[in-house]
Amino acid sequence: MPGAAGTAGAAEIADNVGIAGAAAHAVPALSPGRPWPMGAHCRDGGVNFAVFSGHATRVDLCLFDAHGTRELLRTPLPGRTGDIWHGHLPGHLFGHLTQACAGLVYGLRAHGPWRPDRGHRFNPHKLLLDPWAREIVSPPGGFNWEGSHFGADADFPQHMDMRDNAAQAHKARVVDDHFDWQGDTPPRTPLAATVLYELHVRGFSKLMPAGPAGLDIPALPASHQGSYAALGSDAALAHFRRLGITAVNLLPVHQILSEQRLAQHGLRNHWGYNTLGYFCPEPRYAATARPRDEFREMVRRLHAAGIEVLLDVVYNHTAESDEHGPTLSWRGLDNASWYRLPADDRDRYENITGCGNTVDIRHPRVLQMVLDSLRYWVQDMHVDGFRFDLAPVLGRGDHGFERDGPFFKAVLQDPALQGVKFIAEPWDLGPGGYQVGGFAKGWLEWNDRFRDTARAFWLGGDCTRGELALRLAGSADIYQAARRTPAESVNYVVSHDGFTLADLVSHDLRHNGANLEDNRDGHGHNLSWNCGWEGATDDPLVLARRARLKRALLATVLLAQGTPMLAAGDELGHSQGGNNNPYCQDNATTWIDWAQTDESLLAFTAHLIALRKRLLPLGTAWYTGVADAHGVHDLTWLRRTGEPMTAGHWNNRMSRVLGALIGAPGQSGAPLLLLINGRDMDADFSLPPGAWQAELDTTQADGRSGWARGDDTHFNLLARSVVLLRCAAAATGHTGHTSNTVNTATIGRTEGNPS
Repeated sequence: MPGAAGTAGAAEIADNVGIAGAAAHAVPALSPGRPWPMGAHCRDGGVNFAVFSGHATRVDLCLFDAHGTRELLRTPLPGRTGDIWHGHLPGHLFGHLTQACAGLVYGLRAHGPWRPDRGHRFNPHKLLLDPWAREIVSPPGGFNWEGSHFGADADFPQHMDMRDNAAQAHKARVVDDHFDWQGDTPPRTPLAATVLYELHVRGFSKLMPAGPAGLDIPALPASHQGSYAALGSDAALAHFRRLGITAVNLLPVHQILSEQRLAQHGLRNHWGYNTLGYFCPEPRYAATARPRDEFREMVRRLHAAGIEVLLDVVYNHTAESDEHGPTLSWRGLDNASWYRLPADDRDRYENITGCGNTVDIRHPRVLQMVLDSLRYWVQDMHVDGFRFDLAPVLGRGDHGFERDGPFFKAVLQDPALQGVKFIAEPWDLGPGGYQVGGFAKGWLEWNDRFRDTARAFWLGGDCTRGELALRLAGSADIYQAARRTPAESVNYVVSHDGFTLADLVSHDLRHNGANLEDNRDGHGHNLSWNCGWEGATDDPLVLARRARLKRALLATVLLAQGTPMLAAGDELGHSQGGNNNPYCQDNATTWIDWAQTDESLLAFTAHLIALRKRLLPLGTAWYTGVADAHGVHDLTWLRRTGEPMTAGHWNNRMSRVLGALIGAPGQSGAPLLLLINGRDMDADFSLPPGAWQAELDTTQADGRSGWARGDDTHFNLLARSVVLLRCAAAATGHTGHTSNTVNTATIGRTEGNPS
């Protein structure tokens, strides 16, 4: 039955939703409408609604006042096509204003079996958010974790909770998606030229002042700090240009709901990996009342500056948590279809994500929602790519991860998604969940083996020269055999998840007490080194050691073959006080303190990125070790003696001195020589013939060096340093060596003598 709200007249509805000109007579019945597109859309002179539920017996449309506080109309969706429920709300309800459908506030109620033991959790007493909602109306004063939001009775979980939660539930608002893009054109930056910059919209700009010194850039208004508008501001653009990055990779901006535990402790989810709306930009990052348009204006301004926008997306789980969580949307619409449930215990959830539930991408309609969301952000919001959180979930079939599963096939053939960058976080918590190197061609992957190797090499962990050489040359052991390219390795040493760069060289231990989990959360194995003192210090020797290591780590990322990624704030010296899991710290812990910028580190990072763009030391194709017609090998690995590395030297754990003679560099017109010293003492390195001059020296605060070869036969390679030399006038046949490239079978297998 329609319920008490179903007796409201057209005039009352019009008055309360802010629409003029409605006829003062009984509400007309909905027509069946169309089963597409999904969600609510203004069309055919009214609003068409379409929602998926394969097991419901009825789905009700509920209309609310403009604030979402009072239910005005409840009526069943009259049409059903397969598993899609649909209906069309006639336009004459809204008078002559055809655009009046935009602004309409609505929710859904789904009827069906209450059989948690069979996976069914239908409860028509709970108002449900449309999974395809383009805008979410939050309850006045914010969401309150009261008992009425839970589908099951708190004392008797097998029984339905009969309380109605509509007054405090999230609702959807029908939107007009028109936006004047003013001729916006995506940059389409080639992978070879891409430098990723991972940032949090709010954390990046919450304390952002004016632009760089010497530039006439006004300070951000306080109302714009921490917002999409700030990210598109002149101050932010000036920083991006100075730094030289080509793409911002935004931590989740889909609208979220903070977890109940955090709310109870006065905290909130800062990172945003707890999605409530897959089509809605998070409103707390907006400086205006129009977050969708503010986001689009940000994208337009970033594109005009040549900077791509990538989004971190979370299609692996939702904000509904486990079987004890609230009924917000998907659970109440069709729990057994939206989520993966154990075959032998359908009262519970497969928790492959570690977040309580796992979205079931195997279901065609679930897959459709994910694809619709991706297309929306590409076509309507103009984003350039995505980083998929816990991406193996998207490829999980009935028997584990499938690299050619339905999701990957669908993305590959979708015309709207061509040319879009796709990046996988290539692990989840399920069986066989570690899939680094396991994704299909064309997909980029976060390479944690690069991260761990670089950290171990520079910070005193267990690492050989062979392991570092593999990572520097594109991780051929991971990607080459699968016929993938070096660029598909996203190389990084720091991300949002873990220590900042400053903390990586300042802490042996995590300091996560503020998260209120007794310091048990976050990684315990960080491969970090405090350089002799835990935390902040004014010891000049410790500070100098930390500064040198930060520069060496940055150089390792930006000079390596692959796609580099930096974490925002690392170039500024940002510290989180040793908290390596600040997911719930929306405060000074995570807000970048621009007033404390390390100017020399910023200058160094900018120089390093510019150097990569100009020279691209290691090219975009796999090195072969084959000499050209002049006898010059594309890549030769050298010992400190200047002689080629042989099988017996790669696994020596006593030496951390290594050279790479690059005869076929990426964009340099001449050979390059990369020298690395991971020891705590200097080393003399024998130079090959040629007129070598320094392009980079990480022992210098800004990375610049005026060194040029005179009569020197050796280079004094200082402790814990990276040096890049360029041959201004190379001698013919300068290598003169038998090739020993990184993709040979000898690396990492044979013990040898120190050298």
